[in-house]
Amino acid sequence: MKTPKRIQPLVEDGLVDEVLYQLMSGKEATVYAVRCGEEVRCAKVYKEAMKRSFKKAAEYQEGRKVKNSRRARAMEKGSKFGRKQQEEAWQNTEVDALFKLAKAGVRVPEPYGCYDGVLLMELVTDDEGDVAPRLNDVSMSAEQAIDDHALVMQYVMRMLCVGLIHGDLSEFNVLVDDYGPVIIDLPQVVDAAANNNAFKMLQRDVRNMSEYYGQYAPELIETWYAEEMWALFESGELTTETELTGHFDIPETDADVDSVLDEIKAAFAEEEARQERIREANEE
Repeated sequence: MKTPKRIQPLVEDGLVDEVLYQLMSGKEATVYAVRCGEEVRCAKVYKEAMKRSFKKAAEYQEGRKVKNSRRARAMEKGSKFGRKQQEEAWQNTEVDALFKLAKAGVRVPEPYGCYDGVLLMELVTDDEGDVAPRLNDVSMSAEQAIDDHALVMQYVMRMLCVGLIHGDLSEFNVLVDDYGPVIIDLPQVVDAAANNNAFKMLQRDVRNMSEYYGQYAPELIETWYAEEMWALFESGELTTETELTGHFDIPETDADVDSVLDEIKAAFAEEEARQERIREANEE
């Protein structure tokens, strides 16, 4: 196929030899299969801010640190230079997270580098060399669902151990190869210690996965992994060796009607978001 304009500089620099085909186009990026020497890899081309449809980006970016004070001030002011720095920070967040999570024992695509808004990384395939399907395209037995859910909870826990929360984890952001689930799509990753919405996002990530696997093993829906992890994280007791149970004693407090209503509204909003993801997946 014709080489996309954003990938052309990588071809000229010898990082990419040929663009083979488009894999998908989503709310934040378009992904291509590319040939690099004898290997086939992914080239994730991030969309510009004005073309992205990722909602509530500021909510995810809360607490992210910028070491260069000049860049930080420019980003706060929203100047042209600041917007450019904001874009670079958004794009580099994913590659940084991929390196960090791979080191922590989380299965993610192997990153090779981010070059001017194009992330080169491993193309996850099955043993036949075909592109690995997303979790929402996979059916399984109850036993397999329980095993894979436990593995994903381990990955979520290891992410939290290094201070990160996916923030948008669902059956659409997990691939499944012959060795199990692989976590993908991390540009919106959340700083667990610095973001005021961190626990809420952890709960949503865990609930999304538990409800999906719960289609095959209903007992998973009534687990409390997010609350268990967060309590251990806050107390400084969470480690990569922690054995999770999925059980958690909810403190008994007087009913807060406003909080209950907020939870109901949040549940409706999440279901709308879920339906939107399904529509986007069908369109892709």
